[in-house]
Amino acid sequence: MTYQEAIAYIHSMYWRGSKLGLSRTVELCNLLGNPQKQLKFIHVAGTNGKGSTCAMLSRILCAAGYKTGLFVSPYVDRFNERIQLNNTPIPDDDLAGIVTEIAPVVDSMENPATEFEVITAAAFLYYARQNCDYVVLEVGLGGELDSTNVIDTPLLAVITAIDFDHMHILGDTIPEIASAKAGIIKDNGTVLFYGEHKDALPVIRTACKKHHAALHIVDRSTLKEGAYDLHGQTFSYKDYTDLRLGLLGKYQMYNAATVVDAVQLLREKGVTISDEALRIGLKDTVWPARFELLREDPPFFVDGGHNPHGVRGTVETFRRLFPDQKAKIVMGMMRDKDVSQSIGLLLPIASRFFTVTPDNPRAMPAGELAALIEEAGAQATAFNTVYDAIETAARGTEPTLAVGSLYMAGEVHEAFRKWMRRGHFDA
Repeated sequence: MTYQEAIAYIHSMYWRGSKLGLSRTVELCNLLGNPQKQLKFIHVAGTNGKGSTCAMLSRILCAAGYKTGLFVSPYVDRFNERIQLNNTPIPDDDLAGIVTEIAPVVDSMENPATEFEVITAAAFLYYARQNCDYVVLEVGLGGELDSTNVIDTPLLAVITAIDFDHMHILGDTIPEIASAKAGIIKDNGTVLFYGEHKDALPVIRTACKKHHAALHIVDRSTLKEGAYDLHGQTFSYKDYTDLRLGLLGKYQMYNAATVVDAVQLLREKGVTISDEALRIGLKDTVWPARFELLREDPPFFVDGGHNPHGVRGTVETFRRLFPDQKAKIVMGMMRDKDVSQSIGLLLPIASRFFTVTPDNPRAMPAGELAALIEEAGAQATAFNTVYDAIETAARGTEPTLAVGSLYMAGEVHEAFRKWMRRGHFDA
């Protein structure tokens, strides 16, 4: 297969949908020789913060000199971002070769694998072939029945912030959602929990006790905010002072504290990570569409706050940076999220809204989103394309914030670059 044919083959499975359960992934991995059994994993689940936490851990492990795999979803600009080696997306030829190899195996299955299951197995095979020292593995959805959960007991299981999301699949209470996330806890494992939600903690504790796993909880009381600007922030945590973080969101400070604890637990398991590698990794972490600055003057940000918990963090960060200003909001959301609550959270910082329809079958149409915003008492204009929304919103001197689904973020990047090429403002 060519690269284009490989991508087309993967996407051809989209119609099968997302089917929770491990049987197909187990079968596929068995047919491929169980490459996941050759690897050491840091497995990361949670509602929000998974991707950023994974990115920091990957940067730190690379700074420590380890060959590191990073598996994340969804991608922002290009499919290859989902399977990374040393923070570099898999090359086109390598992806095409892996898919060419596994396609006949997938096609031979009586119960065909879904798109995410195939991608997961492809990543395992790629990382095993590359002799990775460690793989930072992000859960796709939930935990217990997610394709990534076919691995044996990981070196470390990390559970980030838990809140309401995917309720139609995971349940409509925090304990139910936490139970799904706790599914990554395995016998005699080591577990690190972000620890914010009091209703989630008893569930995590119970799962750890059941599996004889050691539970560690982030001590947020020792976290101290430092200086911040449009290019990053500093914070102190436990014995570490003035840690520099290359990510802007105020919420990233909490994710970084989780990462600091994760590093200590990895050290206790024999992974050599110096304080210098920790500091370098945090400082050098970049992660697209997480309160990402695209233009400094006037400021333009894109943030993948796609549920109320994420949007709450977006608003908190904006207020910290611009306490006396409002933003023009370019917004696109999935219909299955709590859109009304997200709108309500954004209203206090919004001067007006510019709505778009993300390129996804689950997207809420821009017109419908604009109507909801106007019902909430704000001005909103619906646009046919992301480019048209940005062309209108990014003019003037007010800050602009593109917020919502990560499926929209890639379109924002592309539209923004296109607008720069047309000379509308200085890069």
